[in-house]
Amino acid sequence: MDGHVNFLAPAALLGWFPATIALFVYLPARRAVIVSFLAGWMFLPVIDYKIAFLPSFDKTAVICLAVLTGVLLFDAARLLRLRPHWIDLTILIVCLGPFASSVSNGLGARDGVSESVHETLLWGLPWLIGRLYFTDLEALRELAVGIFIGGLVYAPLCLLEIRISPQLHYQLYGFHQHSFFQHIRYGGYRPMVFMHHGLMVGLFMAAAALSGAWLHRSGSLRTLLGIPLPLLFLPLFAVTILIKSVGAIVLLFVGMAILYCVQYLRSSLPVLALAAAAVAYILVRMTGVIPSSDLVAAAKATLGADRAQSLESRLVNEDMLTGRALERPVAGWGGWGRARIHDESGQDVTITDSLWIIFLGNKGLLGLAGLMLALLLPVALLPRRIPVRFWAHPDAGACAVLSVILLLWAVDNLLNGMINPVYLLIAGGLGGLAKVEEACGDENDEIAEEGGADEAAEGGSGVERLRPRT
Repeated sequence: MDGHVNFLAPAALLGWFPATIALFVYLPARRAVIVSFLAGWMFLPVIDYKIAFLPSFDKTAVICLAVLTGVLLFDAARLLRLRPHWIDLTILIVCLGPFASSVSNGLGARDGVSESVHETLLWGLPWLIGRLYFTDLEALRELAVGIFIGGLVYAPLCLLEIRISPQLHYQLYGFHQHSFFQHIRYGGYRPMVFMHHGLMVGLFMAAAALSGAWLHRSGSLRTLLGIPLPLLFLPLFAVTILIKSVGAIVLLFVGMAILYCVQYLRSSLPVLALAAAAVAYILVRMTGVIPSSDLVAAAKATLGADRAQSLESRLVNEDMLTGRALERPVAGWGGWGRARIHDESGQDVTITDSLWIIFLGNKGLLGLAGLMLALLLPVALLPRRIPVRFWAHPDAGACAVLSVILLLWAVDNLLNGMINPVYLLIAGGLGGLAKVEEACGDENDEIAEEGGADEAAEGGSGVERLRPRT
């Protein structure tokens, strides 16, 4: 940490509780959730307070606990109506898996409970809130619009930091949230704004641009505040490129290509292929079927020597950490850095970037399977709930683009570890999404309804109607 934490950092975290309560007072509950998650993640300080016998107190915990407080005070009936769905088992594995890791490594039940509570705050609560509020078409549309607006708000701040270097977090809270050196790129700067890293900012801006573009393409949103949408999402594409995060740029265009291929081919194959590729990558890296040197050579040929060198560093460390992880393959090594590699003096000699290798090392194959299923199953099941020919329909366009955004985040975590609870809202919402079915013989692409949003909130078993095109 470069600098000294000033009083605004803890004040902002503690102040988010009354701020979120105020949102629930003045806004509909669902909109209060969207604003709290997005604004909190975009502007709260990147700091982690360690409190004895309690989980880490950081912006994720603050946002989730503040929203949960708002739900209990103002919308508790919704929580009582929620019914478990089988897909919730995936996130349950993620949350409770650390208990098995701690116990199997002799760290004790107390350590296991502490780790499980931490994972529940980090992964379980955003998923739960997504299941509560974003399991119908209109709710997911509102979330997609919120992400788009979030990108519009962040765009001028990104441009400012591209010009002056990453300074906003330092100026407001007194410290840089990450290494400044890592954010010098191609003779300029990569912005961090108020997120953990420039890579996280790049993917968020890519998600916002993709959301705006597909909301417009599907007819779900044509204007915003009277401004035609292309005048808003096209600048977001430009800002994403200016951020100089190669991975985010590539994923942005991959996302657009997938959505257009799904629309014109009327097939879910592009989505399922990318999901399968993510799983295949992990299997290839774990087994060593394709040597790291071959992957580096391919990167050098396509992305250039600089990016290939960065990839090589990641892969070399992954190889070492994978070997260590597979010494305890089922439940992993647990916490306290036991999955890492140390030299004779006890110095940590590895660098961990990828989320999948962190899960494999700490939580084993059990935790890694839970993670990948939680991120990929909601995407893989979407074509069964919404036929792909409706993915460019005004009602379903938001579901389509959010599923692709979730998939791109899962792919990004093959090389990075940028956890963002907003994406987990998407996962929880899509996981409990109400089913839609085609009405036989209807020329207007109308969908029969046998339940709707209320049933969706209670377990995702309802059936929704897509409005006829106009």
